[in-house]
Amino acid sequence: MNAAQRFVNDLLIADSSWQGFERTIERLLITRGYEAVQRIGSSGDGGADVIASLNGQRWLFQVKRWRHAVGPSVVAETLAACRRYDASIPVIVGLNGFEASVHLQRNQLAASGIPLQLWDRRGLAKQAALVPSAPLSQRSPDRYSLRGYQTQAVDRIMNEHLAGSRSALVVLATGLGKTFVAAEFYRRYAARRPTSKTLVLAHRNELVYQLERAFWPMLTTETSTGVWNGSERPGHDALAELDVVFACVDSVAGAVKSGRELPEFGLVFVDECHHLGTTAYDTVLSELSAGDGGAFLVGMTATPWRPDGRALSRWFDSPVVDIDLIRGLREGYLSNVDYRMYTDNINWEALAQGITKDRPALSPRGINRTLFIEEWDDAVVTRVAEAWREQSKPRGIIFCGTIDHAERMAARINALGFTRAEVIASKTSSGKAMDIPTRSRILWDFADGRTGLLCAVDILNEGVDVPDVNIVVFQRVTHSRRIFVQQLGRGLRLAPGKGRVLVLDFVSDIRRFAAGLDLQDQLPANDTLGPRVRLGSKVTFMHATSTDQPAADFLREWLGDVDAAQDAGEDAHVLRYPPEMTQCR
Repeated sequence: MNAAQRFVNDLLIADSSWQGFERTIERLLITRGYEAVQRIGSSGDGGADVIASLNGQRWLFQVKRWRHAVGPSVVAETLAACRRYDASIPVIVGLNGFEASVHLQRNQLAASGIPLQLWDRRGLAKQAALVPSAPLSQRSPDRYSLRGYQTQAVDRIMNEHLAGSRSALVVLATGLGKTFVAAEFYRRYAARRPTSKTLVLAHRNELVYQLERAFWPMLTTETSTGVWNGSERPGHDALAELDVVFACVDSVAGAVKSGRELPEFGLVFVDECHHLGTTAYDTVLSELSAGDGGAFLVGMTATPWRPDGRALSRWFDSPVVDIDLIRGLREGYLSNVDYRMYTDNINWEALAQGITKDRPALSPRGINRTLFIEEWDDAVVTRVAEAWREQSKPRGIIFCGTIDHAERMAARINALGFTRAEVIASKTSSGKAMDIPTRSRILWDFADGRTGLLCAVDILNEGVDVPDVNIVVFQRVTHSRRIFVQQLGRGLRLAPGKGRVLVLDFVSDIRRFAAGLDLQDQLPANDTLGPRVRLGSKVTFMHATSTDQPAADFLREWLGDVDAAQDAGEDAHVLRYPPEMTQCR
């Protein structure tokens, strides 16, 4: 059986769900070289199951895994979806073919300039035959070549495996490609043990789908993948056919508790393994003896500490690689950062009146109410426009606190006209959920460059795949250090031609000052790091277009224990009466 036949067999596998069929179309497009590929298929998708771009054209795929032929109503639905998504090439994928009237419609549409394509079993076979057996990563090394530290990580995992170790732990900060490392290790592992099955576990459905998608470029066309979660429950025979299973741990644990026998997995990955220790993970890993004489266990995380503060030593020895955000910035593994914290909106007079000898301490809640001027959106937009002109091929995200605020920011940016801005959020200003077609079209426009700035609320922290950006703007956002790193990570990934990421932080919480001061302290080069250190990253406190070092010095003196201040609660006293207030405006 050649590679193309295997790929088609996976497309047509009898036990495949409709979701699995759509995802395999998604995989086919990615391996064919399409860009900005999104799988949308769900209720309320507006007639689009998969969307993608190729050679400047926007393609929309309606995917039907029906037992009967597709009829003319689907043509009308697909054309309506193209109008909604602003796509130029409609494609209907019909597993069991098309009625004669559909072929007639296609010819009529072609005569009027609409290039409707119909892909049936034979058409899928032709598409699959165009995909070389070699992984996409080997065919496009400029996009997928491993960096030195990633190669070292893969080598060390393999050494642990060959030495008979029970497990290996990979600790890489956001943006450093820990999933890429895992996928490359799997590729090498599978080359040595081609009949061994692999299980990839995560604690959320969004991560399960992201992991499968991230693995695809590293896989040959002979390698089959599938998902196991609350929506997709492959049967015993289907699981037996899959080389790599991407699963939500709760679904697998539930099956084990019900008495279902699992396939024999030789390799188990756990993404975000700091979540280990839950009953679900204990159930699954115990069943597979993973990391305990059975399957080789590989853990991936950006932090080696569990939420309860305990280490991961129960499952892993010391990490085979451990690179945090600061080291990644210092050694050039992440994009250079020009981080600007703006103090324009600080009301120093109100702060002086609010903190006195008689009232020597304030909590973050009290400080934030006293310290910050609320309305300065016009000034923020001016700074964003200036940043836009500074960057080559600019594209950015503005993290806003509320939907109303995001809409005001987008309107101001669009009024200036230096780029197009759109709002993306889980809900609209009316309180209704943002529908899937709208959100998907916004992300597609952003990926294609039609939209330059996204004004985001509560949706781009994690779980949503967006293109790399070189401008990140924080405005009126109060959140944890974890979310801060996730948001900052949207701009940290290296990319061809990317010189730096410009971060504009319009502070609205005293704890963010603490985070900025902490980052400023840690970034200077360490003598032990040697000649590889890059000096391009910096943190600067700004007032208008000038540096504001006095404010930074003043806040540093006030905050004292910067690390404690970052994680302080709303009512913890973190700012104390200063010896002198005249040094700041």
